[in-house]
Amino acid sequence: MFRKMVFGAVSLLAIAASAAHAQDIKEFRIGILGGENEADRLRNFQCLADHMKSEFGFEKVSLFPAADYDGVIQGLLGGTLDFAELGASGYASVYLKDPNAVTPILTTQQTDGATGYYSIGLALKSSGITDIKSAKGKKLGYADPDSTSGYLIPLTQIPKDTGASNETFFASTPFNGGHENNLLAVRDGKVDVAVDDSSGIGDFKNGYTSGTFHKEVAKGAVDPNDFVEVWRSGLIPNGPLVVRTALGGGISAKLANFFTSLPAKDKPCFEAIEGGDFTGYVPVKPDFYSVIVEARKAAIGG
Repeated sequence: MFRKMVFGAVSLLAIAASAAHAQDIKEFRIGILGGENEADRLRNFQCLADHMKSEFGFEKVSLFPAADYDGVIQGLLGGTLDFAELGASGYASVYLKDPNAVTPILTTQQTDGATGYYSIGLALKSSGITDIKSAKGKKLGYADPDSTSGYLIPLTQIPKDTGASNETFFASTPFNGGHENNLLAVRDGKVDVAVDDSSGIGDFKNGYTSGTFHKEVAKGAVDPNDFVEVWRSGLIPNGPLVVRTALGGGISAKLANFFTSLPAKDKPCFEAIEGGDFTGYVPVKPDFYSVIVEARKAAIGG
């Protein structure tokens, strides 16, 4: 009996300490992945900063829109960022460098119930490209070296369809500074095929239900009637919302509860930060990304 009382007291002290630690955080720092113009990212995330300041009592919630994915990765590893939503490959990069640096808490769920998305290859209809094999000798555009759908998956999966490495099959494979820029590069004729993220469900004329193509169609930057999908990957795990592990389990649990309730509390804010038609968030653990971690380790290292 005494042993149970001692352990119970220790548990309560641990919970209290964790809660106190969360209350001690004066500034909460959110990293925002690169790939979309900075003004749009800051505008979309401002509602989240306002909600979190009120909900958690932080004196300040700071938004850091990194120029590229690696900026957020390094911020999480170095302890200068507290929270971010990463792509699966970005999480793998962090995990391979320090498996204890961040804790994945949630991932998004699509409208069909899936917790995955696709890498799709888009070309202009006027190019005459109808599938990835007909793009031989053309330019393939990548998004970012730390992107899952914009680099890792096309790098490792397109060769299974073409029978050759991307470096030998295509005339060139440039990086275009993020997903938005990659899609605009194919629109402007700088590359012939661009690989980007997409839910792959819904109507093509809407750019599907979520992803970069959807965002660009929604804001009128591209006309879906000009494009054709020429390649699609297998299902990719949706990226995780991660918390810097050093902040403790108490703050992670509170953040998980906060985000889980966000779609019902403020749907426009939820849609703004996620950029599409998702149903909400579901819990996720590190092993959900094991396949991506191993793929990244084999193909490009940490």
